[in-house]
Amino acid sequence: MDTVGGRPTRSSRIPFALLLAVLLATLVVACAASVAVGSKTLSLSEVWQAVTGGGGSYAATVVESRYPRTVLAVVVGCGLAVAGALMQAVTRNPLAEPGLLGVNTGAAAGVVAATAYLGASGQMQILLWSLPGALLTGVFVYLIGIVGGRVSPVRLVLGGAVLTAVLGAFIQAVTLSRPQTFDNYRFWVVGALTGRTWDAVLTVAPMALVGLVAALFLARSLNVVALGEDTAAALGARPARVKAAGLITATLLSAAATAAAGPIAFVGLAVPHLTRALVGVDMRRQIVCGALIGPSLLLLADVAGRVVVRPQELMVGVVTAFAGAPALLIAVRRMRSAS
Repeated sequence: MDTVGGRPTRSSRIPFALLLAVLLATLVVACAASVAVGSKTLSLSEVWQAVTGGGGSYAATVVESRYPRTVLAVVVGCGLAVAGALMQAVTRNPLAEPGLLGVNTGAAAGVVAATAYLGASGQMQILLWSLPGALLTGVFVYLIGIVGGRVSPVRLVLGGAVLTAVLGAFIQAVTLSRPQTFDNYRFWVVGALTGRTWDAVLTVAPMALVGLVAALFLARSLNVVALGEDTAAALGARPARVKAAGLITATLLSAAATAAAGPIAFVGLAVPHLTRALVGVDMRRQIVCGALIGPSLLLLADVAGRVVVRPQELMVGVVTAFAGAPALLIAVRRMRSAS
């Protein structure tokens, strides 16, 4: 059996190459379903004709509107899944997820402030203002969590909780006093991919790509830090720098995802548990698998949201919340059995 840090992994049960092939095939199928299935009913022949450049203008318009939505779901799902894996590795908290750093609330505060005081409107303006709100909040919480040059998981969680409470009070005060701001905010805060354009994809995709590459570079160091800070230092690693880099990378990924689609629950929490069940504790394999599983889950949830209440749509954030609640219960049960 393979080991990482003296602990056995489960990678020997399933050949890693075979697992990657299955996950990649699942992602391809999920992307195809996202393009083919929607709240507007089209036959498979109409979809195929639209994809290949034929068919009527209506079918072509509907299918083309699904392309950026599908690509953005891949970017957002990848960002949330990898950010969740990094958060859980750095804090050693199996219930950690991107919202732990207050990124979701920071993005929401950016949306509310820009809408109320700067007259921002439209999806792209909201995206552009939510992004700095998310990043600044994550960095501020990270600074609170530093003690003596080291990242304290306890201070990190408490700092995130305090800042979330303060920003949440600000959001409530503004939205209750400004009805127009509330109307814009309530659609964003649910978490949705509806109506997203290529501009949104091009805005957040570079950040997500940088974050994913950084996560892959950090994976080996995170495996060493998992042995314990003293052991990691003896092996030449710098635990404080590794943890700091991990948190910054997680903030970058989750900020990009949250700005693009709003706060989407449970993807960052559930996917790392699933990847650990499949490949063990090796962060390199967790990140690669998470980057495939996260988008697949988000795409399938988005497709389900289009079908369940057809011809209307159910926001993807609502679907993931319903599906993620059992995942949270399973995680808690696993924690109890391990204790």
